[in-house]
Amino acid sequence: MIDLYTWPTPNGWKIHIMLEECGLEYRPHAVNIGKGEQHEPDFLAISPNNRIPAIVDHDGPGGKPLSVFESGAILIYLAEKAGKFYSANLHDQTQINQWLMWQMGGVGPMLGQNHHFVKYAPEQIPYAQTRYINETRRLYGVADRQLANNAFLAGDQYTIADIACYGWMSLWEGQKQDIIEFPHVARWLDTLSQRPGVQRGMALFRERRQNFAKVDTAQEQLFGNKPS
Repeated sequence: MIDLYTWPTPNGWKIHIMLEECGLEYRPHAVNIGKGEQHEPDFLAISPNNRIPAIVDHDGPGGKPLSVFESGAILIYLAEKAGKFYSANLHDQTQINQWLMWQMGGVGPMLGQNHHFVKYAPEQIPYAQTRYINETRRLYGVADRQLANNAFLAGDQYTIADIACYGWMSLWEGQKQDIIEFPHVARWLDTLSQRPGVQRGMALFRERRQNFAKVDTAQEQLFGNKPS
C-alpha cells in the first residue's frame, strides 16, 4: 500500500496518473496547499521541502516503509518498482531521463512562473508576463520539434517523461499559448488524454481544485501576499 499526499495541481497530477497507470494500490490524502497544510509537521516529516506530492510506500525496499518527495524522484521510484514506463536499457533510460529533467528544470519552473505572473501576482507586471509567456512558447516549440518525429517525448514508447509533462502542458490556454502553432503537441495531448489511467489520475480530487488567485489565505500561504 502506498500513501499519496497530494493536491490537484500539475505536479500532483504526475503521481496520480503514474499510480493509476501502474495499477499500484494507494490511499490518497488531500493536502490543501491553499490553507497551508503543507507546512504541518506531519507532512514536513515526509516532504521536508513543504511541497506536494509525496508518498510513503509501506512495502519499500526490503519490505520497509520508504517516504519519497519531489515528483521526478517519485516517478522514477514508481517506474522501477512497477517495471513500467521506464527502461533498464541505459540508452533508452538516458533518453527518458533527458526529457524528464527537461520537465523538472524547464517546463515546471517556467510554466509555473507563467501561471504566477499571468494569474496570481497581486499586480500586473508586463515585463514578467511577456518573459514567461515567451519562454513557455519556446518550450512548447522544443516539444513540438521532438514530437514531429516521435510518437512520445522520449521516442516510440509512452514513458514517465510524458506523464511528467502532460498536466503542465494540458493548461496551454491559460498559459496564453496558441496550440495551433504546435500541431504535434496537440496530437500528443489528445493521445494522452484518451488513456484511462490519465483520465482517472486527472480526476482525483478534481472537485477541490480552485482558483487560488481569488483566495486570500492561498495567496498568503503560497506566495506570501498579505490580503489588502
